[in-house]
Amino acid sequence: MACLFVVFWVCSAESAVVDLVEYAFNVDGVISNNSAPGSVNLASFDTTTGLGMIQVTMSGTGAHYVGLFVDHEIDAATNTSSNEYGSTSGAPAAGLSWEIDEPGYVYGDIYSNFSAGSLDGTNGVLPSLPDDVSMALGWNFALAADETAIMGFLFNTTAPAAGFYLSHVDPDSELTLYFNSTLVIQGGEIPVPEPGTMLLLGSGLAGLVGYGRRRMKK
Repeated sequence: MACLFVVFWVCSAESAVVDLVEYAFNVDGVISNNSAPGSVNLASFDTTTGLGMIQVTMSGTGAHYVGLFVDHEIDAATNTSSNEYGSTSGAPAAGLSWEIDEPGYVYGDIYSNFSAGSLDGTNGVLPSLPDDVSMALGWNFALAADETAIMGFLFNTTAPAAGFYLSHVDPDSELTLYFNSTLVIQGGEIPVPEPGTMLLLGSGLAGLVGYGRRRMKK
């Protein structure tokens, strides 16, 4: 019986459908909805499922802000999107802001905060008050004339081994989507490969196998 339960749980989790309904970037105050500005590399990211890694490369002397907003759904066709909740783990690094909230169709203010570059560090979709979950992370940083910032934003169904991350949980599907990010600032020319983001990519993409590529509409 125990073996049968484990097999059922694994099959249930692997058959869950993850869909990316909406995403947006805020790069130094310029908002790009469902598209990637020139500093963003989506080669390792699936814009249908919303799984994989996004890399952002920035240069230029002075202060910068890079934020990413995402609205995923998990098995919305079978159990809706209003049964989900968010959580966090760890402490954010210096310069990293975050927010979990209802996307704004009902009560959430996450998108307006994201657009203003002022994520408020709160979770508006707790387990006791499940609803539609959206998430955002943003970096504030400054660069010298010879420096380059390389950010990785990773979405996976396997929890990161360490560091700060956001979680989007669908209890009925027994699936959790994890969202975390790294920032590496280096001097001189853009390094190839980028150690911080390549490590993030290598550790995360293993959990992305087996998911469908269907898009849901709200």
